[in-house]
Amino acid sequence: MRLDKYLASVSALSRSDAKKAIRAGRVSIAGQRQSDPRYAVSAEAAVSLDGELLRSAGKRYIMLNKPKDYVSATKDRLHLTVLDLLDEDNAEQLHIAGRLDIDTTGLVLISDDGQWSHRITSPNSDCKKTYLLEAADPINDADITRLQQGIALEGDKHPTRPAQVQRSDEHTIRITISEGRYHQLKRMLGAIGNRVDELHRQRIGAIELDPELALGEYRFLTTAEINSV
Repeated sequence: MRLDKYLASVSALSRSDAKKAIRAGRVSIAGQRQSDPRYAVSAEAAVSLDGELLRSAGKRYIMLNKPKDYVSATKDRLHLTVLDLLDEDNAEQLHIAGRLDIDTTGLVLISDDGQWSHRITSPNSDCKKTYLLEAADPINDADITRLQQGIALEGDKHPTRPAQVQRSDEHTIRITISEGRYHQLKRMLGAIGNRVDELHRQRIGAIELDPELALGEYRFLTTAEINSV
């Protein structure tokens, strides 16, 4: 891994600030100063910033603001995948923890820590996910009540779990669900005679999409965000 990437992944520095710190001589490897941000460093290297030893890069935990037209998969013969948006070494070792449809935008979590990802995706985890949903037709009070109580979906044995719903305007709601059924929100809107026009995921559990991330951009999670899962 490049030294600037390593430094950004194990410290509070951005990639740009990591480059500046390296060039300023603030970074050393095994006690020797290294001023080239492109220097290849292993996960086991003893890297110090301002004389303080940093932890090993170890597992990677990434927050991505997914744009449309990218699939939540590691490989796809027909479409670009969310991994194509990452400038990371050994990207093939990463996987998606919480998928989004190709036409849905917003928060996607990516990691190479399988146990951590399982705590997000397991049906038993009760991990809540919040979306900003824009509907084709107005959503009235009766529609919101049905969504909050749970919706019987065609082909499913059990109705959806109760959702938390806040209305922004007559076409837009902020909705939180604790399941991940196939096309769940689109099917829920269809069950009340409506259609999803735009869908954007804002939060998974306690991890909220960083408002500083433009579509297609990503950053590494903070320690607090990782430990919240």
